[in-house]
Amino acid sequence: MASNNGKPVSSFFPRGMLGLWVVLFVIWMITNASLAIEPALVGLAITFVIAHVFASSSEAWRRFRLTPCALYHFLAYSATFIVELARANLNMMAYVYSPRINIKPGIVKVRTRLKSPLGRLALANSIALTPGSLVMDVRDDILFIHWLDVKTTDIDEATQILVAPFEKHLEKVFG
Repeated sequence: MASNNGKPVSSFFPRGMLGLWVVLFVIWMITNASLAIEPALVGLAITFVIAHVFASSSEAWRRFRLTPCALYHFLAYSATFIVELARANLNMMAYVYSPRINIKPGIVKVRTRLKSPLGRLALANSIALTPGSLVMDVRDDILFIHWLDVKTTDIDEATQILVAPFEKHLEKVFG
């Protein structure tokens, strides 16, 4: 990177912006469900601005790399998330329609191997979006999760149940 009197000169395209732009544009096109040129051009402009703002204002996005391996694991993560979401919804439906609710709510502590802030954010959101669990706090590699029906309080077992399905793919995408 070029420097100006010892200070780095920022590029118009910050590191990590291209990958973020592609991901945002793909999401834009999927949500529009149209291949028409007008929505595509609007999407290119809007997602460019959003990607530029995020990539230039946060160090976290500069580590994001869109590689074929990361793309594969992102798709695998998305499939895993959909399966876990369906499973959690079915569990919630069973609780709701059960004549007696036999649950044991509580807060459990789990550990994550994810190092990047984006990876931890994606993991916390994945857990929070599945019904029956909510991430209450993240401290370094520990997440405190409110679990509707606590199966175990052992940190390793709870990690295997709540974190492992998402973590193996998120680790390849975000590190």
